[in-house]
Amino acid sequence: MIPVFLLAASAMSIAADGDALELTLRSRTETAEGAGRYHTVTHDETWEPEQTAIIVCDVWDLHHCLNAVRRAEEFAPRLNELLKDARERGVTIIHAPSDCMDAYADHPARKRAMNVPLVADLPEDIELWCSRIPAEEAAVYPIDQSDGGEDDDPEEHARWAAKLESLGRNPNAPWKAQSILIEIDAERDFISDKGDEVWSILASRGIDNVILSGVHTNMCVLGRPFGLRQMAKNGKNVVLLRDMTDTMYNPERWPYVSHFTGTDLIIEHIEKFVCPTITSDQIIGGEAFRFENDKRPHLVVVVAEDEYKTEESLPDFARDYLGKGFRVSFVFGNEEERNDIPGLEVLDDADAMLISVRRRVLPHEQMAHIRQFIEAGKPVIGIRTASHAFVLRNESPPEGYADWPGWDPQIFGGNYTNHYGNDLTATIRRDGDHPILTGVPDEEFEAGGSLYKVAPLEKGTTPIMYGRVEGQPEEPVAWTFHRDDGGRSFYTSLGHVDDFKQAAFLRMLTNGIYWAAGLEIPEEFTVAGTIDDYRRHWMPMEVPGTWEEGSGGVLAGYEGPAWYRCVVRMPKEWHAQADIVAFRFDPPSIGKVYLNGVKLPGCWAGFSEFYATRKLINWGDANLLAVRVERQHDPSRERDRRAEETDDSESSNPQANSELDRLSENEGRSSSNYFALTAGVPQLRIFEYEDLDNPNEPTKSLRLEGTWQFRIGDDPSFATLPLPARFAASTDVVFEPAAEE
Repeated sequence: MIPVFLLAASAMSIAADGDALELTLRSRTETAEGAGRYHTVTHDETWEPEQTAIIVCDVWDLHHCLNAVRRAEEFAPRLNELLKDARERGVTIIHAPSDCMDAYADHPARKRAMNVPLVADLPEDIELWCSRIPAEEAAVYPIDQSDGGEDDDPEEHARWAAKLESLGRNPNAPWKAQSILIEIDAERDFISDKGDEVWSILASRGIDNVILSGVHTNMCVLGRPFGLRQMAKNGKNVVLLRDMTDTMYNPERWPYVSHFTGTDLIIEHIEKFVCPTITSDQIIGGEAFRFENDKRPHLVVVVAEDEYKTEESLPDFARDYLGKGFRVSFVFGNEEERNDIPGLEVLDDADAMLISVRRRVLPHEQMAHIRQFIEAGKPVIGIRTASHAFVLRNESPPEGYADWPGWDPQIFGGNYTNHYGNDLTATIRRDGDHPILTGVPDEEFEAGGSLYKVAPLEKGTTPIMYGRVEGQPEEPVAWTFHRDDGGRSFYTSLGHVDDFKQAAFLRMLTNGIYWAAGLEIPEEFTVAGTIDDYRRHWMPMEVPGTWEEGSGGVLAGYEGPAWYRCVVRMPKEWHAQADIVAFRFDPPSIGKVYLNGVKLPGCWAGFSEFYATRKLINWGDANLLAVRVERQHDPSRERDRRAEETDDSESSNPQANSELDRLSENEGRSSSNYFALTAGVPQLRIFEYEDLDNPNEPTKSLRLEGTWQFRIGDDPSFATLPLPARFAASTDVVFEPAAEE
């Protein structure tokens, strides 16, 4: 049967007509320009209902992913209650189940939408999918959704597909209407999946405030013509309802985190680059929605030190090793004011705290969040300078600020007094069989920084690692501590930036965090930053450039095949001028080139150029360009590439086929032994037939310089995506003409 989960709604009161929406908008701002680190900030706004709309995006009746159906049906009842409340206040409700308008052809809400006159000054491309807005151009997209994001068990997914077929549905796109769990008010609501219609509804009602809800955050909620990007770039005061949404993300894909962490990462991306977010409890009370299967404890990482670059190492560590088991929030010190760590109120909702702070004093209200957290007996993990986080050297805090003189012995059971010289190399060994040492190698290793003097430890500590420098007694470098308030602590004096290159340290720190939080220590542990990353998933790679440089040396010496891919968007206006679309690369021979999964014919004559006709292009939409390259040239493998790679089905236009044949006549033979996209900027070039006699002057062109995705191996499926590129491709590899073009 089709799963339907009808959950009991929490106590809610329906607001009266005209009651304003009192909202707290959350967003992220850089700690300093170019820092790449972000403060999480909130601010309050009052939205008038008559100037506000809620768009319900793609909460379909069915989906090809069974887990996606389950999650949507889990939050749908609360979303429905929220819509009821908002509707009674006077908020406009727009239901947008894409590709389902036929089901509502006679519905009053659909007719109401169609009867709204289109405004004369519609924003440019408002009817199109939007893959990226300018604010996202410098961002690294946080998840790999190129497999379509399905996270079903394979056997269960097969049974689900069969069930959909038995219902007469297309297993790949089974939706026909909006979920019955979301009520549509025939007298007041609107139904539309068209950008121009939705925009005209908003304009006709004087609506500037838009709340987006529904699924899926990383695909339709962001990209639809009525989605977050279109609303944000065209000036609407738009927010995401972040607890009434879900992503299409498979935890078996990069960054190999919990499905729910995948959603968090997309929400974080949105808060940084697209728009703020809100939660449902701000409108209907109660608590913000959380999926039943989201059991992750909330770990808050507090970073404010200038010595060891943990503001860089800890975010990478958290992404690579904590995303499966924890919901992680970061709080960074103020870059301009030493004794200020904005955002510590997030500790009020935290289950564990990891701290890397050095000699700060804090305003009393900030220190209160830390004291309350610790007094509640919650776990604390500290690295390196955390032993003297809030301790000054022979100073008193200024008025209005608080220190914590007994911090080290009280919180970690330590006794930090100083450290040995930076020129003395410390050797580290494990001691005992504490669970935190699970998977930690027996071999000794060298510490990245100086050895801290911390002995003697307090009663209640259990050392698990020791360090020594020549001619001096050993010092504990990692231990557990049971605090007087009943909480658990784990501390290590390691944490130098070079320690994060040690597998033993990475495993110990991961285990220590799990232990402190009371979780079972994971058996599986894969060290990130190796060549296996490039085998397992797509990684960012700058083009042009060597893959040794682009991988930070990880791929030095790799000799096998590899793939590059990116997404190109060609405006609809180019269509009339595009008899031939050419992709030019400087390497004289690069192997195979695919556009939207189709191999392209090409020629080699001092450069490589591959050709497509206009019918292969998704005009005004995303197109996947994939390039297979060889590291070493093998003359024995040379063959007639044109005969192998020309696909007669690529063009049914005799003139076009003739022109492609002519363009391929100059196919050369390369003696190059270096095939990667290392020099020169790849280009997309548009030709009309009359241009072909002067191939150096295309009608239009687009430089494909910047971030591509890269992967090693020889899997033919790398040339394709399971979904159209608009859904499955990440925004950081999109190339399109500048707006003025």
